[in-house]
Amino acid sequence: MTAVIFIASCLTMSGMGLRAYLETSRTSMLHLSIGFALAVAGAAATLISAFLYGFDNARWLLLVHSGLITIGMLFVILSIVNYDK
Repeated sequence: MTAVIFIASCLTMSGMGLRAYLETSRTSMLHLSIGFALAVAGAAATLISAFLYGFDNARWLLLVHSGLITIGMLFVILSIVNYDK
């Protein structure tokens, strides 16, 4: 259930960032949107794969999950650092 809430909240943030990008043309808002979309991809891929494959190969699931969320958060950091540019 927590993964579903995380996915929903990140999709909301991604949509808000995309809408802000369309309104302002600031690339930082595009980076924000991409960052939260990658976080959603990590959480969704892990959730779906875990149930499809019966939680086999947990190391691989955690690697994909943490990798995509880390890359996503790097995009969020990039959007904050470069907001004024």
